[in-house]
Amino acid sequence: MALAVRGGARNGRRVAGVLALFWAWNGVAYHWGFFARINPAAYLFGAVFVLQGVLLAASAVRGGVTFRLRPDTRGGLGAVLIAYATAVYPLVGHVLGHGWPRAPMFGVAPCPTTIFTVGLLLWAGRAPRGLVVIPVLWSLVGASAAVLLGVREDLGLVAAAVAGAWMLARPGRPAAA
Repeated sequence: MALAVRGGARNGRRVAGVLALFWAWNGVAYHWGFFARINPAAYLFGAVFVLQGVLLAASAVRGGVTFRLRPDTRGGLGAVLIAYATAVYPLVGHVLGHGWPRAPMFGVAPCPTTIFTVGLLLWAGRAPRGLVVIPVLWSLVGASAAVLLGVREDLGLVAAAVAGAWMLARPGRPAAA
């Protein structure tokens, strides 16, 4: 987060690289290593998360995506999603009985990682659309599971889906992939 707040091309590469690691980890460790025992669709989910990790890694190598907190609607909405994913999400989970070490946490579980990613992409100057599509799609999948499985903290995915769809719909931002 500190790198994103500081901004700049070098920090943008670092942020994209760290996000790539989170998404790849979620695909391999969470979906394939854990969730596949519960739901066979997790193999597909894992592949999509690994793909997002590859897209983010490619963005990190190429550069071009910078992140910076701006004093506008995108910046504010991004900050709210980031704060939700890193602070509010675990608190809500704890209150609802999803305590540590079983609580889904940002960086190692798909839903808070997705919310955080959408928040950061709102800070991106010209994020390629390809970086936004998978988090929006996962937000929709995860939000439906939140309702069906009763993981209420995952309802933050609804806000992430709306914010991501808004980014995709706004002409000129994000940049075409």
